[in-house]
Amino acid sequence: MASRDDADELQLGRRDPEPEGEQTERFTLWAGEHYRSLLGFAELISGDASTAEDLVQIALARVYLKWGRLSLDDQDPLAYVRRIVVNENTSLWRRAWKRRERSTAEPPERPVDVTSSDRGDQAWVTVQSLPRQQRTVIALRFYADLSVADTATAMGCSTGTVKTHTSRALAALRAQLSGVST
Repeated sequence: MASRDDADELQLGRRDPEPEGEQTERFTLWAGEHYRSLLGFAELISGDASTAEDLVQIALARVYLKWGRLSLDDQDPLAYVRRIVVNENTSLWRRAWKRRERSTAEPPERPVDVTSSDRGDQAWVTVQSLPRQQRTVIALRFYADLSVADTATAMGCSTGTVKTHTSRALAALRAQLSGVST
């Protein structure tokens, strides 16, 4: 017979119906399956491989803590993780100490190229030169293959805003890749 404490925990929803070991195993399998695509997505929106790794690790840690509830609520964990990555990237971007600009007493003699990438891919460099919101839209729409509505949900904005950012980003990419200045 169940004790009074067991009945209270079940009634209050504090105990998951699945044993903790099985939850951990299911999460580990799920995270392993989606890690590379999440890392690529995070790198596209952050513009930096090490920041992307940090964003994905933060997102996976948060999802792990809620894994039992996510499974029970029939939520899409991948959409939830993408939303966390977008929000964390925005938070990092807002922090002055994390920005790429560095104050110096004297301006540098020549400009420093902060968008260069080891990949050497012109398209990659061009995407990284887009403003943060446009880069995020491109990553969600074309890398993660989300619809306009799902992208709006992930970014926390309206579908019209997504369409505007997509249009502007694609126009900038076309102009830069064809050699026409904007």
